[in-house]
Amino acid sequence: IVAVNQLERYPVDLYYLVDVSASMQENLDQLKTVGVALSHRMTEHSLDLRLGFGSFVDKPVSPYINVHPSKINNPCSDYEIRCRPAHGFHHVLSLTANITEFTRVVKRQRISGNMDTPEGGLDAMLQAAVCQVCLGWRPEAKRLLLLMTDQPSHLALDSRLAGIVTPHDGLCHLENNIYSESTRMDHPSMGLLADKLLENHIYSIFAVEKQQYQWYEDLVGLLSGSYLGKVGLFQAPNLIELVVNAYKVYFNITIGLRSCPDDGEDEDVSVEVRPVGYNESTVVRVRSRCRCSCGPAGLCHDSAQSACSETPHKAALGLNKDSDRNSESNCRAGGSDVDCSGRGVCECGKCVCEHSRLGAVYGQYCEKDDFSCPYEEGLVCGGRGVCVSGECVCNDGWTGDNCGCPVSTATCQSANGLLCSGRGSCVCGKCVCSDPQFSGNVCERCPMCHSTFMVGALKAAIHSLVLSLLQEVCGLPSVSRSHTGRGGTLQPHLCPTAVAIGSRQAQTLDGPSYRLVHAQV
Repeated sequence: IVAVNQLERYPVDLYYLVDVSASMQENLDQLKTVGVALSHRMTEHSLDLRLGFGSFVDKPVSPYINVHPSKINNPCSDYEIRCRPAHGFHHVLSLTANITEFTRVVKRQRISGNMDTPEGGLDAMLQAAVCQVCLGWRPEAKRLLLLMTDQPSHLALDSRLAGIVTPHDGLCHLENNIYSESTRMDHPSMGLLADKLLENHIYSIFAVEKQQYQWYEDLVGLLSGSYLGKVGLFQAPNLIELVVNAYKVYFNITIGLRSCPDDGEDEDVSVEVRPVGYNESTVVRVRSRCRCSCGPAGLCHDSAQSACSETPHKAALGLNKDSDRNSESNCRAGGSDVDCSGRGVCECGKCVCEHSRLGAVYGQYCEKDDFSCPYEEGLVCGGRGVCVSGECVCNDGWTGDNCGCPVSTATCQSANGLLCSGRGSCVCGKCVCSDPQFSGNVCERCPMCHSTFMVGALKAAIHSLVLSLLQEVCGLPSVSRSHTGRGGTLQPHLCPTAVAIGSRQAQTLDGPSYRLVHAQV
């Protein structure tokens, strides 16, 4: 059994290919809530998720659609509903990390209509697989293509009903994001579709309603690296579980030697194993031993010399199991039961690491590489550093796990020359304000500060008004405010009316109390 463990930051591209025929109206509404929920769930598996969206209906030609002039632009005109025209494949949104944009695009989708039951899903799948640049598939990402439909699909030769006899050429034919050869080429054969999915490292997921499950079950058996999910309703939880389950990778591989070569010579055979959807592979080396005769003890002896020493290579034939185990243990990291971290082969007690398209694999146990670092905008370490042993070594002027933080604090400099206006700290080239009431790129804004100033001005005006009232009511030449604190009093024998007014104001205002000062006249 070969276990495949995804790296925490391994990028994932997920492209939604959705049937927008009229019967999918309710399901399309449910899909509008999936984007954000799925992105949150997938953070458990990958921190670099991108979503894309495309739609399909059927070939826009009779007898698949109604070609009456009133129906071509609006197939739903009989029902007083504004539908979009039928189309073979429409690429709507390239793969993006902007989940908000994905949700917005899905919410804008409208249904279409066609005449017959089967849809053109396989036609659309092939275009989604081969139009890599248009869709934005990343070379370093795991690629998932999710097909959503509630009906079966047309197969090769079905297009003869429409007089279309030209076989599909397996190429990309997108013009203005619309499949331009839909009315001139037949649906792809299952063999052609399977080849293009494998060639472009795309793992296909079929999300179908339960009544169509058996039809697609027979189909998926012809497509290597496909996953079929039975969905009762296209609700967010169901689709999320479907994608997460399809994301898991398991292999059960049995390798054996059925017969020896005709010349009887021993030979080595290398088998490349590649998970569908990944742009990586591992190599399994199988060494045959055919030149073997049985000795007196009933054990095999090999006359060939070992590549590791000048002594006969008996360990590989089972004569010296202890020696064989010791050799293997030298190729395994502490606590591991896998040779060379699963990324190389053990030869003579040393790991020979495999070659990866993504970069170098090295280390005593092939445990290190130069590509398991964070990716940003499709570039390892954001293009601002190099990946060494799974960690980014940043260029001068940059720091952080993905080299995304500038060392310079110039972006935090405010107009007054202070960092973050003196109200915060510069973290990764951005100001983090120390007080929540401050905001802005350099903590320059403070909406609450203006409000506080206005409250203080209002209190001062009220204080002044109270003093004026006291002077007028008591008929005194002057009234002054004494900062005696809470508990100061008015002299009641001088101005009883003023005492009442002053007392009410003292209770109302959260400020100093007042005392009449009598001037000799």
